[in-house]
Amino acid sequence: MSPILLLSIVLQIACCVHVVRTGRPMYWIFILLVFSYIAVAIYFFAEILPGMRNDPGARRVVRKVAAKIDPEREKRHASRQFGLSDTQANRRRLAEESLASGDFQQAAELYQGALKGLYETDPETMLGLAKAQFGLGQPQQARQTLDALIAANPNYRSKDGHLLYARTVEASGDMPAALHEYENVVQGYPGEEARARYGSLLVRSGDTGKAKEIFNEILTRSAAAPKYYQREQREWIDAAKRELAALN
Repeated sequence: MSPILLLSIVLQIACCVHVVRTGRPMYWIFILLVFSYIAVAIYFFAEILPGMRNDPGARRVVRKVAAKIDPEREKRHASRQFGLSDTQANRRRLAEESLASGDFQQAAELYQGALKGLYETDPETMLGLAKAQFGLGQPQQARQTLDALIAANPNYRSKDGHLLYARTVEASGDMPAALHEYENVVQGYPGEEARARYGSLLVRSGDTGKAKEIFNEILTRSAAAPKYYQREQREWIDAAKRELAALN
């Protein structure tokens, strides 16, 4: 069987299953089976795509695919909007896109410029600035920004911010304080990065027994988690496996 014919059959079956599961009119099955690729394309644009636009999960998938195809697309759009109107919202959006693309210098400048007036102590903006500073290799400045954030917003809570703070403390060379911060941040952290970094620091501090417990916890948790979680956390799961292999 040729690859083209095989792909057609797979797509037709997938669309037919979608018809049945979503309660679409049954005449779609006849159309799909008779007209192959043309029918699949029509069905996708007529029935599947509109539903994807209204589904948050599907929109996230579409955005991820678009980001892989054109990583700078959202940043360019944000830059155009900022060029048209230098509002707080546009400035922050461009800063976020700059941070996501690794342009830490531009992100830092934009976040710094946003910390004015009513937003002088805005926690999300201060956290963004700290992330940009850390990305620029300025852990001390990032820690100072986070200390100022905590002082100005004592009730603000952010797991990402806490993890970043632990990393700034680690970068300062204060291992006992860094271990304390990591031990706190791993409690309830939504992912495996904090545990993986905590385990690596435990190895460097000489506490290999506890490090093994942390790495094994990562593997146990991820093995019981859904496939999408395993894909998202692959970097840290693989890191835990490498660390355990080196310790054994």
